[in-house]
Amino acid sequence: MVHPLRPRALALAAALAALAAVPATAWSQAEPLPPAGGTLTPPASNEVDDAAAFNAGLFYEVLVGEMAVGVGDPGSGQALILNAARQSNSPQLYRRATEMALQARAGNQALLAAQAWREAFPESRNANRFVLQILVALNRIGDTVPYLRQEVETTPAPSKPVVFLSITQLYSRASDKALAAQVVEQALQSQLSDAAAGPSAYAAIGHMQLAASNPTAALEAVQKAEVLSPGNGASALLALELLENGHRGAEPLVARYVEKQRGADMRMAYARVLLGQDRLEPAEAQLTAITRETPDYADAWFTLARLNAQQQRWPAAEAALQRFDALIPQLPNAGTQRSARTESALLHALIAQKENRYAPALQWLDSIEDGAQMLNVQVRRASILAQQGQLDQARAVIQAVPAATPQQQRQRLQAEVQLVREADQPALAYALQSTLLQQFPQDSEIAYDTAILAEKIGRYQEMEDLLRALIARDPSFHHAYNALGFSFAERGIRLDEARTLITKALEAAPNDPFIIDSLAWTEFRSGNLPLAQSLLEKAFALRPDAEIAAHLGEVLWSSGQQRQARDVWKKALALNPDNDTLRETLQRLGVKP
Repeated sequence: MVHPLRPRALALAAALAALAAVPATAWSQAEPLPPAGGTLTPPASNEVDDAAAFNAGLFYEVLVGEMAVGVGDPGSGQALILNAARQSNSPQLYRRATEMALQARAGNQALLAAQAWREAFPESRNANRFVLQILVALNRIGDTVPYLRQEVETTPAPSKPVVFLSITQLYSRASDKALAAQVVEQALQSQLSDAAAGPSAYAAIGHMQLAASNPTAALEAVQKAEVLSPGNGASALLALELLENGHRGAEPLVARYVEKQRGADMRMAYARVLLGQDRLEPAEAQLTAITRETPDYADAWFTLARLNAQQQRWPAAEAALQRFDALIPQLPNAGTQRSARTESALLHALIAQKENRYAPALQWLDSIEDGAQMLNVQVRRASILAQQGQLDQARAVIQAVPAATPQQQRQRLQAEVQLVREADQPALAYALQSTLLQQFPQDSEIAYDTAILAEKIGRYQEMEDLLRALIARDPSFHHAYNALGFSFAERGIRLDEARTLITKALEAAPNDPFIIDSLAWTEFRSGNLPLAQSLLEKAFALRPDAEIAAHLGEVLWSSGQQRQARDVWKKALALNPDNDTLRETLQRLGVKP
């Protein structure tokens, strides 16, 4: 399941921009490489005056080298330029020789040229950076330590936070994440006792440990940064990243930071992480705090409107959306404003539709001029028709959307499948989805969705065949293991195999609440009620979801804990009263919470 409010980009991006701002002299702002075939620039006056060294012979060698590159012989050209660099002791020629090799994708030659440059100019930060980046690109992570240490130690203090961030981005390319984390920590040792640079250094180390699947070490880095400088932004960002990856132990630090600093960007990042985990109540609290403390923060109003819409609080959604509309003219440029108006109109149309105000809903859709949103507009228009019982006309609206490319055709057909599913026509949805699978037989997502629809209409063997074929083709697609295991558990069959399949899925995603829910349901079907309850409580704490709550309530009910079960079901009804599993559970048990 994917939360409809889950951010497309990394939730930390906005906070990073606000909290890691440093002068433009940092590594990520280093002078750019010249374009391929670019001309050489004269040497800077503060490096080496090598004009006298450029005799006629050297000039000719450089010229021939450039000509060799121009006629498709970059290896010979680069060798000539490197030779000229050594004879003239020109940093510009060393750089040009390095760039030539890089442009020719000759990594080892580029490394030799960059190392020669650094040997000639051992204090040159540019030469050192080239060597460092080439070594990482060649995946020679263990050889980067002295170069990384030099970069760290020669970076001006104001630029260190963003350089440390750049280091984590650079080493993200490493295949051996554990080694990369070790190298970065070794290079940053000299910074860890510095009250100014230390928190950012610890944050970089923590990020690398998290990338290496070592969240315990990452959390230790957060804690050490806090001891060094309580309430610093770098450790708060790392804590937020840990939280985004499902490690709730870091959340108190994030909560303390946003309450102390009251920064809208960090609050917004925190709210997006909470929304991504379906933790709607604390997310709403953060969004409300932003609108109170920074009432002109447009993104918070729009996200609050969507949150209210998700919870079917239509008047509150409309009120928040109107506040957003008033702020659109303050957005930075015409393109952003146009996009905001489009998104707002789509949400206005949804709210009006859900309140059965069809004419205003269509008027909002008619106001949208962005052609790139045509499919979304027509899907909403079709949904309005379907809600009025005009499913055939609704399908015709979607089918009429132009689709020139296979990707557009796929999106159009997927939209039609979703429309039919929402109209409670699972057999027709399955038929359309099967057509989609025929067109894209190797697409794992399409195969998975086809299997789910096959199960929905009772075609269990086909569902199983599709999922087993998907597992054989793509063993890393852990959702297939979970879906097949849960299907067995739901039907009370092959429970040992169900447990094996779901455990396999958990190995890939140990904190996925829906997979934990599947394992809990298997234990419930096996008669292990205490274990099932414990697992479901963990899953519900990770993500308050109506289906998980339905299962938890049934386990509690079956264990004789009727009052607790009713309390859980009440929470589930508040989350999503239309959830099929919840409604079926309450009806089957004859319960009215």
